[in-house]
Amino acid sequence: MATLPSLNALRAFEATVRLGSVSDAARELNVTHGAVSRQLRTLEHHFGTALFDKAGRGLEPTAHGRELYPAVHEAFSRLSEGCARLARRLDEAPFTLACPGSLLARWLIPRLDRLNADLPELRLRVVSSENELDPRREDVDATLRFAAPPWPADMTVFPLMPERIVAVATPAVWTATSQASAGAMLERLTLLDTASRPQAWPEWAAAMGVDDETLAAARGRGRSFEHLYYLLEAALAGLGVAIAPQLLVAAELRQERLMAPWSAVETTASLGLWLAPGVDARRGERLAEWLKRELTRDA
Repeated sequence: MATLPSLNALRAFEATVRLGSVSDAARELNVTHGAVSRQLRTLEHHFGTALFDKAGRGLEPTAHGRELYPAVHEAFSRLSEGCARLARRLDEAPFTLACPGSLLARWLIPRLDRLNADLPELRLRVVSSENELDPRREDVDATLRFAAPPWPADMTVFPLMPERIVAVATPAVWTATSQASAGAMLERLTLLDTASRPQAWPEWAAAMGVDDETLAAARGRGRSFEHLYYLLEAALAGLGVAIAPQLLVAAELRQERLMAPWSAVETTASLGLWLAPGVDARRGERLAEWLKRELTRDA
């Protein structure tokens, strides 16, 4: 099979023949006059023959140029049509977002109507799981998740907000440890933990100056739940003190169903929108901008 010439050279050739001048071709291709001229010389060198003759201030294709042009023109027309069809199909396809169940239930679902009204072109479809979400899943376009950098180099990640965690319990539970230090609280109350966020309590305890031994003892006496959603339900039931992203307990804190005597602790993680490889970044960017606005509104 003969070696094909440069695609850029063929583009320059097609535009120059169709428009009748190098200058017009350069404007259409958004390159310089010299760049088009160099591509034409490259193509002539590839074939070993002249493809243009001077005609006044412009160019005319030679017999060889006229022979080549129909095939090149048809190829670019078909390529353009194929790309346009694919772009339309992708724009019309539902955008599938994977989201942890706790984040979906406590933050996203109350905003879904507004999201769909603001971004109807996304035709958003949401799937959830309380297990660790794989942002490379082939059946999703993007994943909303808390994770610490560095991000994978081959993925597009839109950071939305830093993660802030708080220790929360019902007012009745906190009454038993009013005015106590963080360390004393951990010694007196039942600590509620979750396997899905094992790093949360250690990060909070370190920020509060609680030693590792005290935390380890509290975790040993405490209760562990498989998922964050169940952890928060246990806290609301008055079973002890839980650790959670501030975002997910904001409503309960406003309603005073839960209390957080200590300030939120910012972790190394961020809430981010992770685009699956190959997904059109423009659709993800629109969703990320909307999410950022909503998160800022809640701040």
